[in-house]
Parts: sequence; C-alpha cells; structure tokens
Amino acid sequence: MKEEGNVGRIIAIANQKGGVGKTTTAINLSACLAEAGQKVLVIDIDPQGNTTSGFGLSKTEIEKTVYEVILRECDIKEAIVEDVIENLDILPSNVNLAGAEIDLIDVENREYTLKESISEIREKYEYIILDCPPSLSMLTVNAMTAADTVLVPIQCEYYALEGLTQLIHTINLVKKKLNPELELEGVVFTMYDSRTNLSLQVVENVKDNLKQNIYKTIIPRNIRLAEAPSHGLPINLYDTKSTGAESYRLLAEEVMGREE
Repeated sequence: MKEEGNVGRIIAIANQKGGVGKTTTAINLSACLAEAGQKVLVIDIDPQGNTTSGFGLSKTEIEKTVYEVILRECDIKEAIVEDVIENLDILPSNVNLAGAEIDLIDVENREYTLKESISEIREKYEYIILDCPPSLSMLTVNAMTAADTVLVPIQCEYYALEGLTQLIHTINLVKKKLNPELELEGVVFTMYDSRTNLSLQVVENVKDNLKQNIYKTIIPRNIRLAEAPSHGLPINLYDTKSTGAESYRLLAEEVMGREE
C-alpha cells in the first residue's frame, strides 16, 4: 500500500521504433505491478490509444483525455479513469492527441505541461507508467521531462540496435536541457524466440554495446500476449498461467527491486 509522503516513481516506456512491444509492456508491467499490490497510474501518451483500449476503455466515448490535460484545458484529476482494474487507474488517450504537436507550439514551457499536471497527483501512486508514441516527438519529450527513468523495450530482431543510439541521445539531451534527474531505467528484450539463433545474437549484441541497465527478464513471443488486448484485458487477467503473464510478473518484481 501507498505510504504517506512517498512520491511515485515515474517510468516512461519509450522507443521511436514501432512494433517493439512498447504498449504491450506498458499494459502488462502496469497490471502486474498493480497485482503485486502497488497503486499504479498508466498515462497513455500515444495518439493511437492502444493502451487505453488494451484496458477495455472505448477510445471514442472518452470525454477527457491526456490531450486536454497537456493543453491545460482540464484538471488531471477530472481525466483519470479510476480502478480500471484493482489498484490501477488510467489517464486515457485518443486520436485528438495527434494534433497536440501543433497545438503546443504557442504554449509557454510546453515541455513541462505533463510534468506540472502529474505533480498534482503524484503522491497518490507508487508507480506512474507513461506509454510514449513511437517517435521522438514533443509528446515523448514531455514524457521524458516528467519521468524519473526511461524503460526501453527492444525487439529481438536484426535491426534492434539501430534506433537505440538515437534514443539514448534524446534521453541525454532531455537530461541536459530539461530534466537533470532523468536516467535510463533499462532495456527489456521483447518478442524473444528461443528457436532462433538470431534472438540470442541480438541479446548478446545489445549486452556488449550497453554494458549496463539490462533486465534479466526476457519477454517471449507469445500468442496469448498478442490476443489479450483485443479482449481489453492485460495478460495476467486474460491468461494468468501463460508464459507471457509469468514473464511480466518477473519484470514487475525486477522493477520493484530497483528501488534504492
């Protein structure tokens, strides 16, 4: 349970490459942290809104979203949907967010709007998980400015390392200019296929290049993981005994174990 006076850890899940398991990780890591008794807020900062629908919310019926919050048109407390599952609230997103880049041009201190909103509710939660869009956009910069750490899902495929240097460069830039506290939470490997040598090579390659911050838990390719979002459920509720559910529980334990 949440102890008074503690502020929640804010983790941005980011990779400018699409299809690397970012939203899958945002949904299932959050759900497994909540299952472990942590109070969690998920903030969907992707205009596609897949994290929102992955928790069973209708993107078209939501009145207030992260878009209104970022543009300071509504209070963050008004937009949060509470108890989507036990211990887990969500700040939803929909396609309106696609226009935020342009709408933010005139906004003063636009990199800090999300950070300011989060500060109002931060002590309610142990974890605040931000699902970033698959681009290094103003939305991603907003998330990184608000976050304590960035968790990077990397797909076990040949070009895995390609975007990583660019992403780390962006993290360092945000750290230098906007958020001196920002750190790399770590890299988590997704879509691992034990039947291919390639998956193994990718893991070894990234380990050689990164030296540190790599989670031991590796998320496998798993049919049940792929099916779960279409049922609007995280994997631990959709198929609690699947390897996908077990993997995300292990990842949640590792994330909790990273506490100082």
